[in-house]
Amino acid sequence: MGLLNKLFGGSNHEPDIQDLPWNALTDEIQIDNIKQRSEGKTQIIFKHSSRCGISQMVLNRFKKAYDLSENQADLYFLDIIDYRSVSNAIAEIFRVTHESPQLLIIKSDVVVKHDSHSGINTINLDQYI
Repeated sequence: MGLLNKLFGGSNHEPDIQDLPWNALTDEIQIDNIKQRSEGKTQIIFKHSSRCGISQMVLNRFKKAYDLSENQADLYFLDIIDYRSVSNAIAEIFRVTHESPQLLIIKSDVVVKHDSHSGINTINLDQYI
């Protein structure tokens, strides 16, 4: 069972995300800060379901491909299982239908690109910096 958990994500609520410059997104108040910061710097939100094997697979691929520096973008991680109200607020504020996994790229207070599932790993982040 250990191999399957590693491949598809097990019941572990805390994915291994230390290898990227993640900011934990845990409170709706942070959304206002993200909007403000997006005026001068690209903001990226990764919405993840710790109960979904597909979400874990997409997250792992995203982590391997991510090559932006902290100077280029701020990167946020949202666990939608623990913080569903934050995910709902993001959907309402940015007028983007909730999905998981989902990636949102925010510039100048608006979502300039978003995608979900395997589409996340086809996004060329460099074009949004």
